[in-house]
Amino acid sequence: MKFLPRISSLLLSALMLATLCVAQDADRGQPSAKSEERITREVRHELLMLPYFGVFDYIAYKVEGDTVTLLGQVVRPTLKSDAENSIKHIEGVEKVNNQIEVLPPSPMDDRLRTRLFRAIYQYPALQKYELGVQKPIRIIVKAGKVSLEGAVDSDADRNLVGLRANGVSGVFSVTNNLQVVKP
Repeated sequence: MKFLPRISSLLLSALMLATLCVAQDADRGQPSAKSEERITREVRHELLMLPYFGVFDYIAYKVEGDTVTLLGQVVRPTLKSDAENSIKHIEGVEKVNNQIEVLPPSPMDDRLRTRLFRAIYQYPALQKYELGVQKPIRIIVKAGKVSLEGAVDSDADRNLVGLRANGVSGVFSVTNNLQVVKP
C-alpha cells in the first residue's frame, strides 16, 4: 500500500509528459502567431536586402503558416530566383510559392521607365520620396501600361504621382495602386 502514492505520482508525471509531447507535436505542425510574425519580419528584411531590387520592381508576399507566397513583377529574371533563394533559408519556412512575374524585355518600356522616374521623382513636390535606397513608389511598366505600387504620405501626393505618370508620352494607361500611409 505504501507504493500506491508513488505509483500514482509516476502515472501523473507520465501523463503530463505525454500531454506535453502531444502539444509540442501539434505546435510543429502549425506555427504559432509569434512564429508567423517573426517569419514575416525576416521575409521583409531579406527582400529589402536583395542587391538588384530597384524602383522598377515590385515584390509582395504572404505568410501562411510555414508557406511564403511571393507575388509581383520584376525586370530581371535573376531577381525572381534571388528572392526565392533568400526566403528558403529562413527558419520555419518549409515552402516558397514563387509567383513573381518577370517582365518581358522591351526597349520601349525601358525608355518609359526612365521618363516616368524623372517625371515622378524629380518633380519638386515629390522629391522627398527620392531620398533613401529603397524608393517608396514602385514604377511597373509592361507593354506601355503603368502600375504604380507602394506608399505615399497623403492623398494629394498619391493623386500628384498619378497625374505625373499620366503626363508621360507613350504611356497607354496608369493604374494607381499607391497606398496612403501617415508618417
